[in-house]
Amino acid sequence: MKIEFAPLNVPLRRRLQTAAVLQWTFSFLALAQCCLAVFVLLALSDWWMLALLYSGWLWLDWDTPSSGGRRSRWVRSWVVWDYFRDYFPIKLIKTVDLDPRKNYIFGFHPHGVLMAVLTCLSHGLSAVCLSGVLVAGAFGNFCTESTGFSRLFPGLTSHLLMLPFWFRVPLFRDYIMSGGLVSSSKSSLSYLVNRPEGGNVAVIAVGGAPESLDARPGALTLQVRNRKGFIKLALKYGWVELITPEIRGRGYQHYTAYACVCVCVCVCVCVCVAQLVPVFSFGENELFDQMENPSGSNLRTLQNRLQSIMGFAVPLFHARGVFQYSFGLMPYRKSIHTIVGKPILVAQTPCPSSEDIESLHQVYLTCLNDLFEQNKHTYGFNNDQHLTFK
Repeated sequence: MKIEFAPLNVPLRRRLQTAAVLQWTFSFLALAQCCLAVFVLLALSDWWMLALLYSGWLWLDWDTPSSGGRRSRWVRSWVVWDYFRDYFPIKLIKTVDLDPRKNYIFGFHPHGVLMAVLTCLSHGLSAVCLSGVLVAGAFGNFCTESTGFSRLFPGLTSHLLMLPFWFRVPLFRDYIMSGGLVSSSKSSLSYLVNRPEGGNVAVIAVGGAPESLDARPGALTLQVRNRKGFIKLALKYGWVELITPEIRGRGYQHYTAYACVCVCVCVCVCVCVAQLVPVFSFGENELFDQMENPSGSNLRTLQNRLQSIMGFAVPLFHARGVFQYSFGLMPYRKSIHTIVGKPILVAQTPCPSSEDIESLHQVYLTCLNDLFEQNKHTYGFNNDQHLTFK
């Protein structure tokens, strides 16, 4: 294999961009292990008292990742994230304004290769997989201010959901929470979308680990047909319809009397709205190549088996290196355009039936497909290229 080395006269700006992406890659591949090693060595050294004090803090702070986390605007605004954004580059695009009095569930697609660690939210129905965050579009747009999330969506606070296990790693948990990462447990998602003051955005990578095994340049296959856990939660915490069809049918006088009684209630409950918002990130699957692993192949069978045992997928991916462009774990420089679609108004259903879930799920898939079709020509896709839902 011929190796293509990077030229020596690369501008400093591009070198800084590469360094920013390198530290990001390291952070989510090896930083947790390093933090754990530091904590263990500290506990075994003469500085064991510091490890003991931190353990006490960890015990007291244990539920924070499931209660909205502990973000730091300072960390989210580091200059390094501007270089990170410009490496690809990444751009966040909104289609409509979002009401900051409401809560939102952003369904992020596609999953990408490196977003392969998962946990499952299930409650009597098919699971929705909520994943880790080594995916450039999701991290750059929702864990930093480099693409202007707070400017585009004033009054909203983004939270990217990540496997609960990582919030048990000493030191590392504090670092990832500072960017707005929270646990992907069911209680964590419920906490975000049930806040009465509104203004919370829970970002979920819906496809899960199985989708990462199909992620490669040009891939348009999304694993969403059996991902319905987030649909159920959206129904549970959706719009409260105070004026019911029965009330409407009783005439003006009943309507007026009912409205007078409910004025104060409206003020309290209407801000608790949780709406679904499809999000498609064009260019996300272009960042890495992956070994061919068609369904039924020995490699895919092994990957599926490992996923069922360990709980996360093992995609065999590669891209470029730091000083050469032929191989390595650094992503390619490919533009990423993340489109935030229109919110789907969800009627609150405290105990949704299978029919309710399926109906809203179909609406969500239709809106997601429309979002892709309306923008695909702008970002390099042809008329005959369409999303495939599995």
